[in-house]
Amino acid sequence: MKYLIVGLGNIGYEYAFTRHNIGFRVLDALAEASNAVFRVDRYGEVTQVKLKGRTLVLLKPSTYMNLSGNAVRYWLQKENIGIENLLVIVDDLALPFGSLRLKSKGSDAGHNGLKNIQAVLGTQEYARLRFGIGDNYPKGMQVEYVLGRFDEEQEKLLPERLDVCGEIIKSFCLAGIQITMNQYNKK
Repeated sequence: MKYLIVGLGNIGYEYAFTRHNIGFRVLDALAEASNAVFRVDRYGEVTQVKLKGRTLVLLKPSTYMNLSGNAVRYWLQKENIGIENLLVIVDDLALPFGSLRLKSKGSDAGHNGLKNIQAVLGTQEYARLRFGIGDNYPKGMQVEYVLGRFDEEQEKLLPERLDVCGEIIKSFCLAGIQITMNQYNKK
């Protein structure tokens, strides 16, 4: 059984440690913990992680956030993975820093990456893991905030949050969306 795990972000060093790239950081942590190495391939960087008879295809799209749907569609088709086995990791302004919410479907909530995935796939019916980045920015400064870096205190807390994301991803693949939502969305 195969799963496509997509971490959203933007390519380029200037974006590497921004709040908007938390999806990339989640996948980097999961790959590192599994001794997997990303390779450059079509529409992104890709690696595979084996987990109890399952294959997790990890994808960091190189299409930039606003065109993420093209990469998602390509890798779903290439790996012959059903949409029920797709999980997208995304930053979320509406959640406090470090809060994690797994959802089985939903709107794009104004997130351009999710908006494009929905447009390309023609559905909102795919799982997403929302990573809270908070909304502590002055009016009119949302773009600068999202494309800014976590503060020093948040950076100290990130490793533990990234580990929990890895647990959620593994549970999604092993136990399914409902059990995983019940277990982790309460925390």
